[in-house]
Amino acid sequence: MATLILNAVGTAIGGPIGGAIGALAGRALDSSLIGSGHRDGPRLKELALTTSSYGQPVPRHFGTVRAGGIIIWATELREHSEASGGGKGQPSVTTYAYSCSFAVALSSRAIERVGRIWADGNLLRGARGDLKVPGALRIHTGRGDQMPDPLLASALGGQCPAFRGMAYAVFEDLALSDFGNRIPALTFEIVADSEPVALADILAPLAGAVAGGGRAPLAGLAGFSDEGGPIRSTLETIDTLYPLACRDHEGRLTLALRVDDAPPVGSLPPAIRSGEEGDFGADTGVRRCRNAAPAAPIDGVRYYDPARDYLPGLQRIAASSAHGRTIEFPGALSATDARLLATRAARRSADGRETLEWRMADLDPALLPGATVTAPGQQGLWRIARWEWRETGVELALTRLPVATGDSALASDSGAALLAPDVPNAPTLLHAFELPADGLSNPDTPQMFAALSSTGAGWRGAALYLDRGGALVPIGHASAARATIGTLTQPLPPSPAILFEAAATLEMELSTDSDALTPTDMRGIAYGANRLLIGAEIVQFLHAQPLGARRWRLTGLLRGRGGSEPTAAIGHPVGQSAVLLDAKLTVLDPATVPASSDTVIAAIGRGDDDAVIAPLQNAGIGRQPPCPVHPHCINHADGSADLSWTRRARGQWQWADAVDAPLIEQAEHYLVGVGPAESPAVQWAAESPQLALSAATLADLRRDYPGQALWVCQIGTFSRSAPLVLLTM
Repeated sequence: MATLILNAVGTAIGGPIGGAIGALAGRALDSSLIGSGHRDGPRLKELALTTSSYGQPVPRHFGTVRAGGIIIWATELREHSEASGGGKGQPSVTTYAYSCSFAVALSSRAIERVGRIWADGNLLRGARGDLKVPGALRIHTGRGDQMPDPLLASALGGQCPAFRGMAYAVFEDLALSDFGNRIPALTFEIVADSEPVALADILAPLAGAVAGGGRAPLAGLAGFSDEGGPIRSTLETIDTLYPLACRDHEGRLTLALRVDDAPPVGSLPPAIRSGEEGDFGADTGVRRCRNAAPAAPIDGVRYYDPARDYLPGLQRIAASSAHGRTIEFPGALSATDARLLATRAARRSADGRETLEWRMADLDPALLPGATVTAPGQQGLWRIARWEWRETGVELALTRLPVATGDSALASDSGAALLAPDVPNAPTLLHAFELPADGLSNPDTPQMFAALSSTGAGWRGAALYLDRGGALVPIGHASAARATIGTLTQPLPPSPAILFEAAATLEMELSTDSDALTPTDMRGIAYGANRLLIGAEIVQFLHAQPLGARRWRLTGLLRGRGGSEPTAAIGHPVGQSAVLLDAKLTVLDPATVPASSDTVIAAIGRGDDDAVIAPLQNAGIGRQPPCPVHPHCINHADGSADLSWTRRARGQWQWADAVDAPLIEQAEHYLVGVGPAESPAVQWAAESPQLALSAATLADLRRDYPGQALWVCQIGTFSRSAPLVLLTM
């Protein structure tokens, strides 16, 4: 009887594995090993994407691989509509979005977990398990106690299977806006085993008929997929880089990794001659041959490279040929391991051309197929490929083993690759505020804005809502354009806000590393550049100097802009928020957002576990008249006094020559008082910016309210201004 040892040279029937199986076909091997269909075995190709074809086999995965899946269940597209706008003079806009729920079969063998997920080539799920679009994901690993998915169970009822023994993923209400409102082409990073890939696992379906040769790992193989079809084809694929030894042991087929560098078990006994006509080595018992070189020697390998997100990579051996061939190996390998395996495969192919036939008199149990031996009078080491027991003796066929040349020191790299960035979702920063009238629009229409940003690079915008007692009403969406937001790192002292303060400075820390502030010149200041909202004060800055670690120093300040002098006179503490007023702010529609101190804005982004809440700051400031300026008091000899002041108007900040500022309000009214502005002890009404007080009145005020201020407020259509101090009692 003859037993074959698998080698890299194909046999006449069915390749090397097929040849081994053919020699043992009469031993009643499990027919599933040979297979009867026409499916191809695993082969390297561009990454297979998610499909939904009936009858397609679900592959078995080993180690860590990137693979598509098979859609086994899906719902119809679900439409979501959201209306915004529709206020006075504003059209109503309805936007539509679509989502879908579906299940994807991943592996016909249990897995440990799923890592990253790609959709249309972009990351849908990062390494941290964060989905980049709205939706929910559940992974079922295919264990024996797996229960039905709740979504599938609710849709299919009692007919819902648990899919035990099959790993699958369920996407629930996955938003499809980023994918053309269709289910995207998905690939999954499947971690089937945390241990190295072992031959015994691949041969598991043949347990009882074929032994896997123990748990020896396939060195360097990070992942491998069996896509169905005859296992013979899978083994032939593995054999191209990992030579396998195949033998019959006590009526059972055994497959194991071939060890070419194992020490010899001994030396062959002297050869004997044969008297049979046609036998080799009739006089010597030895015949040594060298087969012709292959027309296309091995010069490299294509493989799946984990460093390239499992995209195909190519490694060539040092002595590549212009007419060489490349091994297509559908396994996950590092660049160095791929080059090392390709070099060894090329050496086996070249050195395996030398064969030796040897006839000996007695059968030695140690000299079995696969054993490494030396031969008298022959250089190097030889591997027994097969033996045959005949009347004239035991005939051995041997193959020369390659000589180790220190190829373990080979190193390579994966080359450049443009990979999808894995940036984790980040929480939203939100500020909502109203600004003073700018003079460019209707002064009776509030100008409200939301400033949104994040401390992380993965923020991609957020949906905005109006919080009505816990009920969130959609009011729009903020794009991924980040507002520049920061906080004061040093107190900003009070300022009279009268002149440009060239030596004044403020220091602040921005929310992200990507944010930056730019300097300007006095012309830019005049045209409204570099405006910061700090609390309720608008500050302009001339110079911006980075200090590192997101910190900036701003010098050359113009304080109290837009009528915010009363706030400038108070100053700001450390930690006060600061927002750059530029085009990156999101406009809030006054038709849907009330300009009220009770208004609360909410935002929800992909990195927010709960809604981010921000009350509307400075509510009503746009319709509040500016504080009057330029107080003037003329004291007369009789003790009386004439008080006067200059009126300002909302949004009129240019101080046009030759004409007075427009009134803006429906009527001109002032309130003059003594004591607290909220509840004056004494007050007067005036219809023009002046008030005459008699000597007796002033004497009474000085007697009854010593040290208290006498002030004036303009009464506007919607509110009154901050008070201007005219004199002190």
